[in-house]
Amino acid sequence: MAPHMATKTIAMLLFTLLLLFTSSQLGAEARMCQSQSHKYHGACFHNHNCALVCRNEGFSGGICRGFRRRCFCTRLC
Repeated sequence: MAPHMATKTIAMLLFTLLLLFTSSQLGAEARMCQSQSHKYHGACFHNHNCALVCRNEGFSGGICRGFRRRCFCTRLC
């Protein structure tokens, strides 16, 4: 293998490793935080209704969860 080919191969390997490292770091930052809704009343059976109430509370969405079926609002941390 010629010296310039070895240099190109090493450069491509380093570039690929850099891309893999940065993409894994981007995914690690996107955590979802949850807080129980203050305005949703009653048992929560439909995520859509919960999400609508949570959006009015300033969150990005909401999900129904737990044995008691409570509405929890969600947002990125």
